[in-house]
Amino acid sequence: MLSTLTLEQRAVIEENITLVKCKKNEVIYKEGEKPRYMFCLVDGKVKIYKDGVGGRPQIIRVLNAPEYFAYRAYVADEPFITAAAAFEPCIMLKIPLEILTDFMQSNAAFAWFFIQRLAQDLGVSDERTVNLTQKHIRGRLAESLLFLKDSYGLEEDGTTLNIYLSREDLANLSNMTTSNAIRTLSAFASEKLVAIDGRKIAFMNIRELERISKMG
Repeated sequence: MLSTLTLEQRAVIEENITLVKCKKNEVIYKEGEKPRYMFCLVDGKVKIYKDGVGGRPQIIRVLNAPEYFAYRAYVADEPFITAAAAFEPCIMLKIPLEILTDFMQSNAAFAWFFIQRLAQDLGVSDERTVNLTQKHIRGRLAESLLFLKDSYGLEEDGTTLNIYLSREDLANLSNMTTSNAIRTLSAFASEKLVAIDGRKIAFMNIRELERISKMG
């Protein structure tokens, strides 16, 4: 982002930027709140979610550093339609959104930077919507595991997901109940598609998971 700014604009950012630290599960913003700041995730992981029927949360996106978020609602001139919380301890920078509006109106390169990111997020959201509504339970869980691999990568062993989710979070990401997520993940383990150690999930047969995800 900084590469699109003039020296004067960078100075304005530096004068108004604030460092924020969040604890695990701490809420960053709530659904219905008026957006005031854009956040840049520097370290840690964040989930974007929305409460669904019966208050059960649906995880919309997962963010990995570095990532900008919480500005879409401001650009759309509406309150937040989602909420955000820390998956784990996070370090973020927050910038007043009024500053970004001025920059977007006067700096085409800066505006294009965020237009591209909004377009990318929309593409991911559209694909996830289809996957979570049309696939069966096994396909949804396989897709979510692969989605997490693409988002967060693997640990040094080359097989273990670099994020540890509770079964509830994995269920919310996959649009299913926690009990269904537990049963399906256990089935994947018995079929030697994954290996489970507490919250650690290691891939044993990625090709088969990709096939399950594709077939739905």
